[in-house]
Amino acid sequence: MLSRAALLARRAPLRSRRALSDKVVADMRLDHGAGGLRLDEADAGAAPLPLFRRWFADAVAHPDIVEANAMALATVDAATLQPSCRVVLLKGFDDAGFTWFTNYASRKAAELENTKKAALTFWWPPLERSVRVEGAVEKVAPDETAAYFASRPRASQIGAWASRQSAPTTAEALVAREKELDARFGDSVPVPDFWGGYRLAPERVEFWQGRASRLHDRVLFSRAGDGGWTRERLAP
Repeated sequence: MLSRAALLARRAPLRSRRALSDKVVADMRLDHGAGGLRLDEADAGAAPLPLFRRWFADAVAHPDIVEANAMALATVDAATLQPSCRVVLLKGFDDAGFTWFTNYASRKAAELENTKKAALTFWWPPLERSVRVEGAVEKVAPDETAAYFASRPRASQIGAWASRQSAPTTAEALVAREKELDARFGDSVPVPDFWGGYRLAPERVEFWQGRASRLHDRVLFSRAGDGGWTRERLAP
């Protein structure tokens, strides 16, 4: 198994190649554990939120992590069972769950409305940490959406109006719509009725800490029948 330094050195000349062979791709690997971090059940606590809060703070503070709140959001089409996944930004978390905002006419929103379930994955490579969250999803209250929308820069507010998310368009049409909306609205941009937040109430939260020789730490919290949490270590 290649060391981290050896792999990075090997990758450098590959950037100029037009194609990568199957063998080169298959040989791409890092032996985790360089940071010496580990995850023990005793340190994980009795519930997932305090541990997530600590890990998220570590990610935010790390100089090499640009968007610690970036997360993959996975949904499923209820009719075809076709899953889809995209990266969105976490905009809040507390005991109630994990919150993000989007266009209610988008593909992901349609799938969320049909299944009422989703999964999230955070990945922080410099810390060799990942968190997976699964649970039920519901829309946030209108006043919560309004408060967050008001905190966004005006350009982002106009962008929410301009984009008919997931619908076919052209670059020219998008620019023209943005200019038209910019001229229509004054300093106060209203919240679009097709835009707002979702919150995922966690039922399963798994913490993954990279370790050497692929013997990674995995600690899973599962919601118990009484509303509390059970905790167990999983094999890597």
